[in-house]
Amino acid sequence: MNTPSRIIRKGTEYFFLAILCFCMGDAAARLAQRWPLTAASSGASVSETGSGGTVYSRLSASETGASVPASADGSWGLSFQEEGKPPVANASADYLAQFDAFYARQTDEKVLYLTFDAGYENGCTGAILDALKKHRAPAAFFVVGNYIETAPELVKRMVSEGHIVGNHTYHHPDMSSISTREAFSKELTDLEQLFEQTTGQPMKKYYRPPQGRYSESNLKMAQSLGYRTFFWSLAYVDWYQDNQPSHEEAYRKLLGRIHPGAVVLLHSTSKTNAEILDDLLTKWEEMGYRFASLDELAASASANVTPSSEP
Repeated sequence: MNTPSRIIRKGTEYFFLAILCFCMGDAAARLAQRWPLTAASSGASVSETGSGGTVYSRLSASETGASVPASADGSWGLSFQEEGKPPVANASADYLAQFDAFYARQTDEKVLYLTFDAGYENGCTGAILDALKKHRAPAAFFVVGNYIETAPELVKRMVSEGHIVGNHTYHHPDMSSISTREAFSKELTDLEQLFEQTTGQPMKKYYRPPQGRYSESNLKMAQSLGYRTFFWSLAYVDWYQDNQPSHEEAYRKLLGRIHPGAVVLLHSTSKTNAEILDDLLTKWEEMGYRFASLDELAASASANVTPSSEP
């Protein structure tokens, strides 16, 4: 039977247990900040998580003693270790190179490559194109079928102003779940055909996996279709239309994490990006950076291939 004294004693025990759990949780959080596990080594999503579960981690593999694996299937992931330095990715540049895939340029030169993922049009792309034109900054827009269907004039403007329009697939599926070459190819070729019908030009064979989801077999399929695959080395959470980052937050992420050879991923749907891009490009220029086309990145990778020596 629960007497009043027993009830009070149990209540006291539960109260102190709750306090203990709270303290342990707080201690665990502080411990995780001091000795964090990277997403690559733990399998957990940590820090900022991108669309579709892509991890943009601020955790340091060097602090934990964990290493980022040389290759990985699943979501593209980054570990930012030092401000102004390239992040460590969960697939190395050398590993990706064998599939004509890239995430950054391995260089000390202050050059960066601007890319935009364009899933739909909500009135922001015009201002983005204006800022790029003002700074004579080439960019690559990775578009989906819906974008070409609903905003053909903007796609034509991208082309006429010298930007690359790349393939982000027709329907924006998780391509890592597609196992057959036929289904994989259809997502890319259907978009190619729509682009050519709209612009009268063949589509550049540059591909970005939706949500950063990929597998080694995907990389091989894209390569067999003549595509180069482009991931990224700098991005931030900018795609939630109803929860846009502040200008200050955007500057903090995009200025603090910029690095030589960066492939920058921004979303063309972001109101914040449209509002700050002119000033952001100015700030990057003041930091000594120049803007280059993905064509240059691809060419630099080809030039770095060392020919076999004569016997």
